[in-house]
Amino acid sequence: MDNFSSKDNISRILIMGQFLFWIVAIFLFITAYPVYKGEGYIYLLFTVLSHLLLYLGFRKNAIFFDTFIGIFLWLGFWLKFSIRIAFMDGQFPVTAIGAFDNSAAEFDLALLVSSCGFLGLIVASYLREKYWFVYPSKITEVKQQGLFELFKQYRKVILFLFVVFFLAVALLNFYFGIYQRGTISETNLPFGLNGVFKWLLLFGLASFSAILLRFEYITKNTTSYLVAIVALLEAFVSNVSLLSRGMILNVSGLMYGVFKGFKLHGIKVKLRFIVVCGVIFIILFGSSVFAVNYMRASNFSDDPTNFSNSDLLSKTSRSTSRLFLDRWVGIEGVMSVSSYQEKGWHLWKQAWQEKYVGSGTSYYDTHLITSPYNKKDMTKHHFISLPGIIAFCFYPGSFIFLFLCMVLVSVFASAIEILIFKLGGMNVILCSLLAQVMAFRFASFGYVPAQSYLLFGTIVISIALICFFDKLLTIWSKD
Repeated sequence: MDNFSSKDNISRILIMGQFLFWIVAIFLFITAYPVYKGEGYIYLLFTVLSHLLLYLGFRKNAIFFDTFIGIFLWLGFWLKFSIRIAFMDGQFPVTAIGAFDNSAAEFDLALLVSSCGFLGLIVASYLREKYWFVYPSKITEVKQQGLFELFKQYRKVILFLFVVFFLAVALLNFYFGIYQRGTISETNLPFGLNGVFKWLLLFGLASFSAILLRFEYITKNTTSYLVAIVALLEAFVSNVSLLSRGMILNVSGLMYGVFKGFKLHGIKVKLRFIVVCGVIFIILFGSSVFAVNYMRASNFSDDPTNFSNSDLLSKTSRSTSRLFLDRWVGIEGVMSVSSYQEKGWHLWKQAWQEKYVGSGTSYYDTHLITSPYNKKDMTKHHFISLPGIIAFCFYPGSFIFLFLCMVLVSVFASAIEILIFKLGGMNVILCSLLAQVMAFRFASFGYVPAQSYLLFGTIVISIALICFFDKLLTIWSKD
């Protein structure tokens, strides 16, 4: 089992995984193609570009944003669309697709819009690789000497305090209802502390995990279970506290960065390590999804007193099964926007003017679709639907504008990722995590777009603080 570190065994496993993926993808394409209502060549173009975008995310010179935006869009567009075409008679929830009439022409238009968005990202990724930035093939030094020396000297204490800290943050958030998905905050803290809790639970604590993971593996120069398990526990606890079923998001960012880091630092990977961490993740992820769905079924019901335990379990099971297909934002947003008759620059302008409120739904819910959330009691809950970045950038109805927007999105995200790499001590685990955060934000774009600066600004400030404390500790250690 420990021979997994050899190139031959790694290659065999990768080839086997790729083979199984393509078998499933080809089968799904062959099943969906004959029953697609529109022109076959348009569905073929949509298939080719979505898989090309996904493939380019795993090429040698890909950056992490390429990887995660490719995954999210492939899940939200091609996979979701093809499964519904092949096995669900091409039916989508009527509340999610607005004025879309299921005609062949509108199916073709939706796929052309999606393909145009994919093409913009593909072109931008190619230009970034050729003219701007690629990751080095090897990293032999640790830039964050101040933080690194502190970790080596107080490793056990730091790990213990980190566990205590994230448990305290999660418990306080859960008990006081400071920030939870789908709910209105029950507690308003002074000095902007609600925002601090939100940052910590969404990716702040995970950023600490990224730093600890990197230092742990550099120190030991091999795989280590302790910090990996701590990182998985943090993700589990934080997501349950948030009432979020998205544990897989930050974990995928951390773990992909870990294995990329192993390669860049020349650290050998043992099969036993992958198996153990994989089993622990599956158990924790499954538990978090079921627990959160159970709490949501109870807390989000208009009359929770009328639910028995069996009703709650049944509702939990249904929501859990739907999660894996419908969780990903994508094709429905494009279908609703492309079929909307009042597209234009006025729609684009109005969407950017949307303001955040603690209750109610989104501009997209009230104007472009027949949202089920419009009938919910928004004095207690805060539910929104999201169009996604491709649909949002098609509000004006221009293919050229959409293409240019997607190029700019990729360029902007690439610039932030490069900044993280250079100021964050060349920590590819941190790069992977935060690139995932950015990619998910763009894939789920559309609510209060003008406040996107808060997320990206927080990422930049987080990196600046890491850099600042590292410099401070470096100076202090010299004195």
